[in-house]
Amino acid sequence: MSGTCVIGLQWGDEAKGKLVDLLTSQFDLVVRYQGGANAGHTVVVGEQVYKLHHIPSGILNPNVTNLVTPGVVLHPESMLTEIDGLAARGIDVEKNLIISERVHLVCPWHLAEDRLLNAAVTSGESIGTTLRGIGPCYRDKVGRHYALRMGDLYRKDFPEKLASIVEFKNGFLAGLDPTSKEGPLDLATLSADFDRFAGRLKPFVRDTTHFLLESLEKGKKVLFEGAQGSLLDIDHGTFPFVTSSNASGVGVCPGAGVPPRWIKRTLGVAKCYSTRVGGGPFPTELHDATGQLIRDTGKEYGTTTGRPRRCGWFDSVAVRYTSRLSGVDFLCMMMLDVLSVLDEIKICTHYMLDGQRVDNFPCHVEDLRNAQPVYDTLPGWRTDVTGVKRLSDLPGNARRYLDRVAELVGRPVGVVSVGPERSQTMFSADF
Repeated sequence: MSGTCVIGLQWGDEAKGKLVDLLTSQFDLVVRYQGGANAGHTVVVGEQVYKLHHIPSGILNPNVTNLVTPGVVLHPESMLTEIDGLAARGIDVEKNLIISERVHLVCPWHLAEDRLLNAAVTSGESIGTTLRGIGPCYRDKVGRHYALRMGDLYRKDFPEKLASIVEFKNGFLAGLDPTSKEGPLDLATLSADFDRFAGRLKPFVRDTTHFLLESLEKGKKVLFEGAQGSLLDIDHGTFPFVTSSNASGVGVCPGAGVPPRWIKRTLGVAKCYSTRVGGGPFPTELHDATGQLIRDTGKEYGTTTGRPRRCGWFDSVAVRYTSRLSGVDFLCMMMLDVLSVLDEIKICTHYMLDGQRVDNFPCHVEDLRNAQPVYDTLPGWRTDVTGVKRLSDLPGNARRYLDRVAELVGRPVGVVSVGPERSQTMFSADF
């Protein structure tokens, strides 16, 4: 088996990092292929908690090579902070991290654009940007003229290229808000910063596309780690309340630089309930004490931003859609233990919209906003499951809940997590 993908099936924060960390020992390479520092993957190893943003979650295994490939947008300062933080904890990052020379760089002007554009939105629902310059960087990538890639830092014409971009961006930022206190970009300061980035990151920079294709042709096993979640996919998510990259399974091949023939298995990761950060429709959202109980029990506060997440019941309409979109083979159901505090649990089976039953996920956000969820109500189990080691030992009501999810989504459950640690994860016999 050459390539396995780990894809989030909801609005992100599904505990993908934990699963990647668990599976890493079975692979030779772990690949991050989209998104940027807006991702927050948490891995717990005993008493140690690692919060990763750019770097793949396989970095904790010294025998695995970790790649950051062209679909990622990289903020150099944040990457160096992450590298230094891991190194200070004894992780030899330089040994097993490779960054593509094709990745686009999130630059100071992108952060300024993000702040100014976000402040300019005075009415309507906030998209929920993390203000980390991700959208503006992807916008420059598509626009081409004012984009910087990692490899540009090592070209002879880089000083001229940087000067040209800074001149344009100063005019652009002033045009966005002439009264802004952002101030003009200083070319000398930026030049010194980029010289530092180029020097410190040079040991990591390579042609990952060539490296990855060579590795696959030699029979190496590759694990592709998705960031964010499928419902945030720029093309197939709840637009415009989405991220700026293809966060579903359809983004693996262009983001990593591999043809589809190498993808052999896809694992879809979902919480046993639903969460969302920022604006946008959320049919099963709970605005009551139950929603707050789920938030507090699940510690539903953002890894990257610290923002409280919106919480609600599991939505099988959404997860069935994203499972099909990403070609999922197995469901990985995370945080089952959080539901142990509830007397009864609901699963959305379909929607009602304008008096009609809707089984498919709507394309337009206004239809999704007006969709009324219809639920199955199942009895809870009110039993601590954090110490359970086998699926067959779960309480009967917990197993019935998982069986109903699998039936509604149309995919078997292969993994169940009952806590943050590696040992609190169970695998089905078929997985």
